[in-house]
Amino acid sequence: MIFREMAAGEACKVKMIDATCYIRNAWRMIDGKLQLVEIDWTDHELLNGTEWHIDRFEKTVSGGGKAFGCFDNNVLVGYATVNSEIFGNSSRHVLLDQLFVSKNYRNCGIGKMLFRICARQASEFGAEKLYLCAGSSEATIAFYKRLGCVKALEINQELLKEDPNDFQLEFNLR
Repeated sequence: MIFREMAAGEACKVKMIDATCYIRNAWRMIDGKLQLVEIDWTDHELLNGTEWHIDRFEKTVSGGGKAFGCFDNNVLVGYATVNSEIFGNSSRHVLLDQLFVSKNYRNCGIGKMLFRICARQASEFGAEKLYLCAGSSEATIAFYKRLGCVKALEINQELLKEDPNDFQLEFNLR
């Protein structure tokens, strides 16, 4: 496996990712209380579609952010993007915009390594915290919590509006 920075022109390689993901349980707000609910759902592509993610990837890199990929014999099997724009009133945040690993490469440490690379990059951008909008599946939230992410103290309302079911999390870089 080779981890390396990716250029904006490589965004089309996102099509190599097998985003198939079975989601048994997801967190939902029910009667004002956060509850784990069985949804028994299989996603077969990246949320919002592959082209949407390619566009976000290109915008991140052309806007000064960074993209990192994990390659197995020149096949992209995982990638992550981190924006360079700092936001927040109480802390200096940057957004971990995307992190995906192909189905057959999950639970091998690739996501963890991509996260660490992006956290290091966020520090280089001058951020104090890495901010992320995590999908609400039980497995996704458990993954980020194992890495040390916690509920964001300061919520970015624009990002929350994009998907109210997402968990707004942060990772302290200090």
